[in-house]
Amino acid sequence: MFSKSKINEPGPKAADAAKPAAPDAPAMPAAKPSDFKASAPKPKPPASVLSADLHITGNLKTTGDIQVEGTVEGDIRAHLLTVGETATIKGEVIADDVVVNGRVVGRVRGLKVRLTSTARVEGDIIHKTIAIESGAHFEGSVQRQDDPLSTKGAAPKPAAPQDGNA
Repeated sequence: MFSKSKINEPGPKAADAAKPAAPDAPAMPAAKPSDFKASAPKPKPPASVLSADLHITGNLKTTGDIQVEGTVEGDIRAHLLTVGETATIKGEVIADDVVVNGRVVGRVRGLKVRLTSTARVEGDIIHKTIAIESGAHFEGSVQRQDDPLSTKGAAPKPAAPQDGNA
């Protein structure tokens, strides 16, 4: 199937020495085996931590992880959101994974949502999977969706039109 080619054999040949080098092939130094290393996957950066004495007014958006220990007045979108025991979030939370140890006032949307025993949530939870530990305080509705992160279908379904012919 494969045959050994004389092209790759070391050493110049008399016929090859007379030929000029191709102008479109720049001369490159021979690479050492140590020059080429398989790139290992980059380690995941640590979560961004918002300390307990930090108060943020505004929205936060990242593809990484956030751990909130302070107060956020605004929406948060992240890959993994951890709401610390001392934290208060007033706004919508959207993340692949949401772990609530503190207080959230607003809608929570996540593929995996976990309310620990110290959690206080006032708002609706839209999830794919949910876990609520004993002792968690929750006021609102819980709705399961296959794609809870999509914003379409987030609004309540409008009532059927009333034209009097019902």
